[in-house]
Amino acid sequence: MADDKFTRRSFLAGTIAVPFLIPALGVSATRPRVVVVGAGAFGGWTALHLLRNGAQVTLIDAWGAGNSRASSGGETRVIRGVYGPSAIYVKLAARSFQLWREAQKQWNRKIYYRTHALWMIHGEDAYERAALPLLDTEGLKYEKLTPAEAGSRYPQINFDGIRWVLLEEEAGFLLARQCCQLVLDSFLSEGGEFLQKEVQPSNPSNTLEGLRLSDGSLVHADRYVFACGPWLGRVLPDVMTNRIQPTRQEVYYFGIPPGDLKFTEQQFPVWIDHGERLIYGIPGNERRGFKIADDTRGEPFDPTNGERLITPEKLDAARRFVAMRFPALKDAPLVESRVCQYENSPDQNFIIDRHPEASNVWIVGGGSGHGFKHGPAIGEYVARVVLDQQKPDPFFQLARFQKGER
Repeated sequence: MADDKFTRRSFLAGTIAVPFLIPALGVSATRPRVVVVGAGAFGGWTALHLLRNGAQVTLIDAWGAGNSRASSGGETRVIRGVYGPSAIYVKLAARSFQLWREAQKQWNRKIYYRTHALWMIHGEDAYERAALPLLDTEGLKYEKLTPAEAGSRYPQINFDGIRWVLLEEEAGFLLARQCCQLVLDSFLSEGGEFLQKEVQPSNPSNTLEGLRLSDGSLVHADRYVFACGPWLGRVLPDVMTNRIQPTRQEVYYFGIPPGDLKFTEQQFPVWIDHGERLIYGIPGNERRGFKIADDTRGEPFDPTNGERLITPEKLDAARRFVAMRFPALKDAPLVESRVCQYENSPDQNFIIDRHPEASNVWIVGGGSGHGFKHGPAIGEYVARVVLDQQKPDPFFQLARFQKGER
């Protein structure tokens, strides 16, 4: 999903660490065995980059890549560069743009739609303005528009109440579910092993000797990476129960007029309405309809057993917003809907760190609704860290949380 007012996008401070390269420990002499748990945006890309960095990798997922319970499931996800004053995320986004383009070429499949992203800014605009110099540094182009200028380009939108508009040129959307499967396909074709099994909860100390799976079997490796999204608290209960909070998020797809391209990816951008709430949408969506969602964090949710039925009150709120901001869609029918989840960390930043009690276990998660776009760059980074080729960045580490939080 794309991105409560300033929750997910709120001033995520930090600067990107300069990669600290040291000689790989044992990578060239013997292939380290690594198990990665979770085939979503973080886990799938991590497994692929580990494989390409010389490891012998087994990837495990309970329901498979891009499944309907996963935070990485669904048709589309936004990719954009605006992240307030957080240089670390802008840099990750810039790298991910490059890696997504390379993957699209390799797969010979269009999975990245460069529609631009239209930020509609109501009042407080410090978040967007702080991002501009960082976009400049990374070479991510943009335009600043008045509502009148934006209205001449996109007459489909009612710009009432908007102070100014920021148009990100490189931004757009990714075909999320398909991307997860394509990453898995690449992983398998390049020599990786995949198991569709459930991993049993584990509370490792010192070193993890093996993982027990749902069929009673054991999987052994030298190093383990847990990148299982909203299930991190269940799989690693001692460390992650209070550090990952899955929340219920509703997404709606409204039908556009027949034969009308004005609300498709051919003529319409990804959009973000940044007022008291942050509401976003994606055109096209593989012909599923005009997507709209509220980024406000929902109620706690069980990603395994939770019923994925939308609520009438939230649907009515979405209809009212569509009628106001996109008048031509005032009476558009709901043609599809989804209930998915964010897996939120306490500060909405990613968690990438060694397990505090098990030296051969790494934890990767806390996508917090904005992780999918960063998948390739996160996978690249995690692979280097796990293989001792790069020093971990403190920005992502568990030490930032107060001691005794568990």
